[in-house]
Amino acid sequence: MSDASSHELWVERLGVVPYASALELQRGIARQRIDRSVPEDVLLLLEHPPVVTLGRSSKERHLLASPALLRTRGIELFEVERGGDVTFHGPGQLVGYPIIDLKRHKRDLHWYLRKVEEALIAALGVFGIEAERNAGYTGVWTAGRKIASIGVHARDWVTWHGFALNVCTDLKFFDLIVPCGIQAVTMTSVSSELGRPVSVGEVSSVVAKTFASTFELSERDVARFAVPEFVISDA
Repeated sequence: MSDASSHELWVERLGVVPYASALELQRGIARQRIDRSVPEDVLLLLEHPPVVTLGRSSKERHLLASPALLRTRGIELFEVERGGDVTFHGPGQLVGYPIIDLKRHKRDLHWYLRKVEEALIAALGVFGIEAERNAGYTGVWTAGRKIASIGVHARDWVTWHGFALNVCTDLKFFDLIVPCGIQAVTMTSVSSELGRPVSVGEVSSVVAKTFASTFELSERDVARFAVPEFVISDA
């Protein structure tokens, strides 16, 4: 691993962003990270309106609601290039999209996944939640309940997609899917575990710090990346 101590993690907090816009933004930054026109690693932190995404390993049977039912409930549906199965994003969930050049760290996606888990476990520890890995699965659990999902993609060793940490999410949305394809999994959130309301902003600040620390980077808040605007047509 190269000496990353002199490098930065550019953290941008984007608020609530439609999934299609965030996906286009990630892909654009990844291209710029590959050609080095973005010189530092990036972490986008945001929330999505309700959306179900299907990763490369998704099974049709793991989507328990029809696309038509999802539409009637105002939930978008996307098939994407990330690894993993089906997952849900929505309000009250902290979504993080790290765009990391692994050539600067370690060219190993399994190592990278474990480091993302490590950063989230450290962040949850700040809130007094004892989080852990679950052997054979990617993600973060606490007391056997899943609290964070992870799915990534990489090209030329530059990553995008990332993690979804349930903060104050309405967990009933997960009844529409088999989360990450894991049968009988129980989903939880930071607020559920602590028995009190916790805001996404509060958790976001902690995650930014633990993520930078885990990857041995200096955290720097930026307001650099413009979110693409999409016109969605029914045609």
